[in-house]
Amino acid sequence: MHGSTARRARTWTALAVAGGLAATACGGGKTDDPPAKTPAATVELPRLDGAKVSVAAVWTGPEQANFTKVLDEFEKRTGADVSFVPAQDPIVTFLGSKIAGGQPPDVALLPQAGALVQAVEKKWAHPLGPEARAQLDAGYADGWKKLGQVGGTPYGVYFKAANKSLIWYNTAAFENAGARVPTTWQEFLATADTVSASGTAPVSVGGADGWTLTDWFENVYLSQAGPEQYDRLARHEIKWTDPSVAAALKTLGELFGRKDFLAGGQTGALATEFPKSVTQTFTGGDRPAAAMVFEGDFVAVNIAETGAKIGTDAKVFPFPKVGAKAPVVSGGDVAVALKPSKGAQALLTFLASPDAATVWARQGGFLSPNRKVDPAAYPNAIQRDIAKALIAAGDDFRFDMSDQAPAAFGGTPGAGEWKALQDFLKNPQDVAGTQQRLEADAAKAYGKN
Repeated sequence: MHGSTARRARTWTALAVAGGLAATACGGGKTDDPPAKTPAATVELPRLDGAKVSVAAVWTGPEQANFTKVLDEFEKRTGADVSFVPAQDPIVTFLGSKIAGGQPPDVALLPQAGALVQAVEKKWAHPLGPEARAQLDAGYADGWKKLGQVGGTPYGVYFKAANKSLIWYNTAAFENAGARVPTTWQEFLATADTVSASGTAPVSVGGADGWTLTDWFENVYLSQAGPEQYDRLARHEIKWTDPSVAAALKTLGELFGRKDFLAGGQTGALATEFPKSVTQTFTGGDRPAAAMVFEGDFVAVNIAETGAKIGTDAKVFPFPKVGAKAPVVSGGDVAVALKPSKGAQALLTFLASPDAATVWARQGGFLSPNRKVDPAAYPNAIQRDIAKALIAAGDDFRFDMSDQAPAAFGGTPGAGEWKALQDFLKNPQDVAGTQQRLEADAAKAYGKN
């Protein structure tokens, strides 16, 4: 999945260029095109008239609403009665309680690769049937297929992907400050200084949700330490007390340590949940609560809630490079069957097809790893560029590090990496203490104590 260093360099360059085009080429003219019509069915599904199919996921708000449109299309084509089951993080704990109570959902969307491994190890998950595997073979790069495998057996369909190396900015706030789009970390800090001098906080950080802080760290670490070290840390082959982790935390501290750089300072950032971190960046005209917010392509759905227009009011640039290359971190939600039912396998087949992805792509705030999805399905040029870049990456990408970890370390609110980095945001000078806490929690979660 990792490929050669040269191939990785080309991929990074291609993704950065695509992101750069999105940031600069969409300033004028029409950027929101009429959404593509739902295509004719490309996948055959069985009739499931009257069958009940339940689907669990942690999505809420607009994401849940958009996924429900996908389920509605599945209902229309099969006659099944589909229900959405709201789940909570950590989803493994949530599913464990459902299974213990004898009420597992037919299908679950897991937001961490580590959760898929746990579901298989606990013997909850059922392998993909031949129809779903055929859809994966037709539309997915090997890297995404391998991420859905455990021990070489295909269990999961990565339905929703993410480019988690993007910084979105309020164009009016940038123009008011006379700020420029940065490409390096030092330029990013200089831009933050310029924006701060204009009277607007430079960056909105959703620190109440610890996963956003893991994404900050991972982008800095991947760019600064490089892909090989990133892979080793992801597997816990090196300790979190390693000097490379200290270097990344010190770099991140250059942002987190400046109270004037964060909307509401450190205290305000820790009280801000992810959705608000986005919406407060795109309300208030040229005097928003902050001029920039970091997160993946899925930010688009939250921006849309504010009425700001992507490509005009809201633009995006790649995460600035700290080392030799700009980082590109991917994430995703993997669908897995928790019941050996015909309905579960039919839904997985549908989710692996371009038909299902197209339904959500039209709504925005969505990215599919399925190369069969027509780019015209995405609602604007920025999202099309991001989608094309993901497909162009093929097998060469780095998956979200915390999502690869056991959920106890990388996916639990108020614990593990989430909590350690929240404590670091509160006190960015405590690099050594943060490393000690991270290593202690990682060693326990990875079973190395």
